[in-house]
Amino acid sequence: MEYLPDRNSRYKDVDYWDERYKTEKSFEWFGDFSKFQHLLQRHVMKDDAILVLGCGNSSMSSDMYDAGYHSITNIDYSSVCIDTMTARHDATCPGMTWHQMDARQLSFMDASYDVVLEKGTLDAMLVEEKDPWKVSSETACLIDQVLREDQQKFAVTASTGILHLCFRISRVLKPGGRFLSVTFAQPHFRKRLYARHDYCWSVRTRSYGDGFQYFLYVLTKGEELSPEDVTLERRLLEEAQDSPNEVRTQEEDTESFLYCIDL
Repeated sequence: MEYLPDRNSRYKDVDYWDERYKTEKSFEWFGDFSKFQHLLQRHVMKDDAILVLGCGNSSMSSDMYDAGYHSITNIDYSSVCIDTMTARHDATCPGMTWHQMDARQLSFMDASYDVVLEKGTLDAMLVEEKDPWKVSSETACLIDQVLREDQQKFAVTASTGILHLCFRISRVLKPGGRFLSVTFAQPHFRKRLYARHDYCWSVRTRSYGDGFQYFLYVLTKGEELSPEDVTLERRLLEEAQDSPNEVRTQEEDTESFLYCIDL
């Protein structure tokens, strides 16, 4: 692959993405919009205000615009990406906006969006994880910066991968708003991070793909966790109390992160 970095940690480096976006026209993680449009349209209305995190050079936003979703705000922390996508779509997608912004520091007002959508952005932040059952404290802190709203300290139990945090994304969602997460992460791994009573949302899972399965997680603000997810959360909390924190080291890896982890 032309754009494969020399080590997985580069996927978290804005300089890597700036260089990549200077020459790469487009790339789709987990398939283009047509692959999961049938799932997304069940949870997103045409007049919803939509925020796309880590938009990259994907055609997803412009494809959604062509499908009738015209209120779309796109952010990415690469200024090269935003400049390129603005120039590419300003004339053809009037009203759709592009902003250089770090997802860990959202500057939008409270309750601004009906939908927050990410496709592969959180996966890129988990690229150095080797064990899907044990998320390192460093990565947990990074994800926390994206997802939680307040700046209070939180506890991380690396041996179970539980993050004690409040979602930042929840702040910009309207009551009843949905956080949609598109990923290759299977439910028995990703729900360990999403199914938390403190986040004040329900968690539902959909899948798509032929052969290799991808997943769409729908987290609806203001809804209760299912009894199954309440049980999962309780079990993980009990395991966290019974297990000491672990200090983990990370080995370098030169393979594509999509084939190294299964979060």
